[in-house]
Amino acid sequence: MVKSGNKSKRGPGLSGSPSHLMHRALQLALDIYSEETGPDGLTQRQFAVLEAVSHRSGLTQTDLVRATGIDRSTLADLVARMTTKGLLDREKSTLDARAKAVRLSPVGEAALEAARPQVEAADKRIMGLLPKGKRDGFLELLAELAGEADAAPLKAKAEAKAAKKAAREGRKAEKLARKAEKGDKPAKAEKPAKVKKLKVVEAA
Repeated sequence: MVKSGNKSKRGPGLSGSPSHLMHRALQLALDIYSEETGPDGLTQRQFAVLEAVSHRSGLTQTDLVRATGIDRSTLADLVARMTTKGLLDREKSTLDARAKAVRLSPVGEAALEAARPQVEAADKRIMGLLPKGKRDGFLELLAELAGEADAAPLKAKAEAKAAKKAAREGRKAEKLARKAEKGDKPAKAEKPAKVKKLKVVEAA
């Protein structure tokens, strides 16, 4: 059984580091999850994939990345192993012929049904470690952080696009400035035309 540790005051170092404290909290949550699901149960990521697919069959890898937050390379390997285990069935996507879609197999559906009450029990244990008055706020904060994680790729794409546009406009401005400089330079004075000397032919 996992027991909650003593409350510690915030201060410098690890006790005041959000990233460290969140990592510790994640370790605690995964330990509780493992205790409830058992050694032969679904891992947390397997459960997330099956749960996502159960709500919408025919998801592609890109869809699953968005739905679960698992990075693309990890997800590709995870789906491949879950397909080998018979938890998922793969088929050609009806929307994109180049992509593979996944759906729950009968084995995967049975595994998901068995895991749901175990995951619910784990979630209750985790929330039970907090005072009742703080549970809703805790979930809202987690949802906000998860939302930021979901939005990060789109934000990065938008920022890259904006930076590219700014660079393009900067180059254009420099070009116009160089043109303006050339226009401000005084024109070279034209050299006076040479007067051709006429030979005087004396009459014989």
